[in-house]
Amino acid sequence: MTSPVDVAVAVLVRTDGRVLLAQRPLGKVYSGYWEFPGGKVEPGESTRDALVREIIEELGVEITHADPWITQVFTYPHATVKLHFFRATSWVGEPHAKEHQDLTWQLPAGISVSPPLPANGPVLKGLLLPDEYAITSVSSLGVEAFMRALEWRLSAGLRLIQIREPGLERDELGVLAEQVIARAHEAGATVLINSDIALAHMLGADGVHLNSRQLMNSSNRPDVQWCGASCHSIEELRAAEALGLDFVVLGPVNRTASHPDANPVGWAAFSEMIREASLPVYALGGMTPARLAEARSHGAHGIAMLSGAWKPVKY
Repeated sequence: MTSPVDVAVAVLVRTDGRVLLAQRPLGKVYSGYWEFPGGKVEPGESTRDALVREIIEELGVEITHADPWITQVFTYPHATVKLHFFRATSWVGEPHAKEHQDLTWQLPAGISVSPPLPANGPVLKGLLLPDEYAITSVSSLGVEAFMRALEWRLSAGLRLIQIREPGLERDELGVLAEQVIARAHEAGATVLINSDIALAHMLGADGVHLNSRQLMNSSNRPDVQWCGASCHSIEELRAAEALGLDFVVLGPVNRTASHPDANPVGWAAFSEMIREASLPVYALGGMTPARLAEARSHGAHGIAMLSGAWKPVKY
């Protein structure tokens, strides 16, 4: 079996959230399709070095900051490629089409050009995920204090929430979840319910977050818009990929007060475990907003937080 061709791909992200798409030139396979720019990794070349070289050649700009993100293996009629995506947030110069037919800056939620290159579908959905995934903490704060904290965070831009309250009976959880979903949806935020797929459907939540046991016992993805899962090993990560989930959380990366007996994996092991993950991964365990850049430098999509999520944010 022939090994996939390694390709370094840049998702250039502007401060307004728009990403750069390039139209493949005439005479090439999939001519006229829109893609993220990049190119083949040369023998002896790292993916990061290839990324910088290819973007200079294709767009005339030099990338100065890019974080590893996800890896997609895709089989086209002419070849199987392994696409190493980086999120680039800093570069020198203004991109211009040196090799492509055209360039366009697009918001991931409203792509107006078509057709997209087939491998880009999961990538575009992943770009809709925010940097932070907040997990509810009613058991430690109390309902009133938590709802006040929720208001603070939504007003500060929080857009992804998991309702997880193992200490509540299902009826109590349902009452709380209704309030959280209503307020979050008013603010344009997405809400997932931990474990309970039926409750998520009943209350109109946006999706469900599977625990690791559910993940390993599932043969099909739940029928929801958004589905995440908790992972603690490479085997669980591979299971989430096989089910076609949208993202996972992985940890604990650092020691936490809520789980003092859990052995943290540390950043080096975290980075190695997700090195070729095909879906976005949130780092969990001892996270604070100040650690977001560190998490992204190790390949994380963003950070997942429990207690740290419900404090007024000062980024």
